[in-house]
Amino acid sequence: MKLSDGVEWSIHCVMLLGALPPDATLSGKALAEFHGVPESYLLKHLKMLVASEILASVPGPRGGYRLARTPREITLLDVVQAVDGKRPAFRCTEIRRRGPCSLEDSAYTACCGVNRAMLRAEQAYRKALSEETIEDITDEFTAEADPRLMPLGQRWLDENMRIPKS
Repeated sequence: MKLSDGVEWSIHCVMLLGALPPDATLSGKALAEFHGVPESYLLKHLKMLVASEILASVPGPRGGYRLARTPREITLLDVVQAVDGKRPAFRCTEIRRRGPCSLEDSAYTACCGVNRAMLRAEQAYRKALSEETIEDITDEFTAEADPRLMPLGQRWLDENMRIPKS
């Protein structure tokens, strides 16, 4: 199974936005710059995350994006489904009913074994993604990251985050 680049980019953006103070935002341009990805392509995925209520879009000159929920409430499955959709990765086309050995429809009373196996695998995959939160992977990243990285990231956030005027 191949997930789109947008899934990876989106997860990283959600993680970064999780590091912001509650009212702060980052622009789409800043998010694209931080991750070294094309802004126009990233904006498409950020809009999907807003539509799925993972991110909130704040209008105006101090606007941008922020989390709509806490990192503990956002799972990897939420992000994957927001970006790549909820459709199953495998779609059985019943090729067993084609070709020189095909029989009438009544010969195929049981669900295709290939379909059953693929659906079981997909259920396991989705279950695993639903058990991993943005908080979990952020904590893991923080624990394993080169110690020089955190101050660099914090400095960049301090320079680029937008905080509404009180």
